Amino acid sequence: MGYYLNSASAFSLYESEAKKPYFVDKTEMLRELIPLVEQGNNHVCITRPRRFGKSIMAAMVAAFFGKGVDSSCIFDSLKIAKNDAKNPNENFDEPEEIDYRNYMNQYDVIYINFIEPANETDSYEQFISSVKEILQEDLRETFPDVKFRKNGTVTQDLRMIYSQTRMKFILVFDEWDCIFHKGYITNEDRNRFINWLAAMTKDTGYVALTYMTGVLPIAKYSSGSTINNFLEYTMAAQPKYSEYFGFSDDEVDMLYARYLENEKKTVVTRDDLRLWYDGYCTAGGTKLYNPRSVVLALTNNCLSSYWTTTGPYSELSRYIVNDVDGVKKDIALMVAGESVSSKIEEFAATAMHLDTKDEIFSAMVVYGFLNYEAGKVRIPNKELMDEFAKTIRSQKDLGYIHRLAVASDRMLQATLKGDTKTMEEVLQFAHDTETPLLDYNNETELTAIVNLVYLAARDFYYVERENKAGEGYVDFIFYPERPGDDGIILELKVDDTPEAAIQQIKDRKYVLKFQGKMAEKKRHIGQIRMVGIGYDRKKKDHHCRIEVL
Repeated sequence: MGYYLNSASAFSLYESEAKKPYFVDKTEMLRELIPLVEQGNNHVCITRPRRFGKSIMAAMVAAFFGKGVDSSCIFDSLKIAKNDAKNPNENFDEPEEIDYRNYMNQYDVIYINFIEPANETDSYEQFISSVKEILQEDLRETFPDVKFRKNGTVTQDLRMIYSQTRMKFILVFDEWDCIFHKGYITNEDRNRFINWLAAMTKDTGYVALTYMTGVLPIAKYSSGSTINNFLEYTMAAQPKYSEYFGFSDDEVDMLYARYLENEKKTVVTRDDLRLWYDGYCTAGGTKLYNPRSVVLALTNNCLSSYWTTTGPYSELSRYIVNDVDGVKKDIALMVAGESVSSKIEEFAATAMHLDTKDEIFSAMVVYGFLNYEAGKVRIPNKELMDEFAKTIRSQKDLGYIHRLAVASDRMLQATLKGDTKTMEEVLQFAHDTETPLLDYNNETELTAIVNLVYLAARDFYYVERENKAGEGYVDFIFYPERPGDDGIILELKVDDTPEAAIQQIKDRKYVLKFQGKMAEKKRHIGQIRMVGIGYDRKKKDHHCRIEVL
């Protein structure tokens, strides 16, 4: 066994993952890869946001095909073994079975997770030299009878092995693009790395399959060094392989059942997982949960944001603060819970200079900060919504949006104290802000204003937007996260009184809905505050009323 060639690291990683209580078996993907290996010279690149299971799946592929370690102790008990893949053929009564054991541990696999060398080097030259030297040592030690060129390159060594032995390799490259996020990498370095990947994989007889993962889609070039031999599968554009990355509703149901068995005192509800970590959508329309966050929430028995905002998030927030192409208003709308129309374009791996909102939103979709569905982008769930809210409340450079967010603390406290005068002042401030966020005559934008002036409530409440049953009004329910806190049911009426808004809350029996959900959560609550807000479009002023149950 070598360091990269037929190493034990992939086996060890996948074995430990398979033993964990919240492991999800996705070995059925191997059935789809086996035909590609048989055909040879196939190259697949699957890109997904961080924390979507890319590295575990890469380890699975390497552990299954690689000769380094007998992995039957793992795969003989998983789905790949329980239900062998079949190749249906209409011309035969009985389809031919594919026995997974004919492929398990039968190939020389080069498995490289590029995060390791990227983190251990201070320049591109150190990074690529480390990878090449170690791989070349592996090849020459594993194939001592092959006549290599004295000063040959890695690619030349692979060609020599194939020409003299007809041995084919499976290349598993995990996190191929991680080097692009290092501060010492230049555009020239990025191009050199792309060219090296092309030399390793393109027009070579020695590759049975290249399986590559990353966050960024592969950059496209017009030159002859383009990696145009890869079939790319992104979450927003191609549905193939989508079920193997992220968790489906059924899979989360299964994990939650294990959680109920494992934990003596459960804190997390099934609805909590949906609220916090669901909200992603594949190109085929499949709804997905962030898998890492679900696993950590169940493992820790604690709902929390397991999202880290370093690196790309910090870079992208600069475009928001600088209001590139007027992106600030659309971000505010999304933080307010709205979807925004956008044309998602291929985000080039070598570019971080974004000039349009579509480019910025495309990057955010690629990194997992936004979800894309049916021509619109939105913030997918509470975990990400909280991160965006933090940004808005902490970045003074966001100007009037930041000021509205800060004012939301006053709005929440005034509502809980029954101080309708202060509530009206905050709403008027939102309306009269020196650089109007919205025209304040559109129902969607009125909804956004209410959401923004209650931004601080999200620290303590799940704010659910309820039904829209006609132009000119919208209602919200604030479900408290902490036992004993007051609940809030809010109705907004346009060109009508706050008393009429409260009457609508009563007529539609929103209190019963609120009480039912709190009973499901087995959560003790304080009072229920019915809040009516009326806005007069002619006078351009607000009036508020609160009744307490």
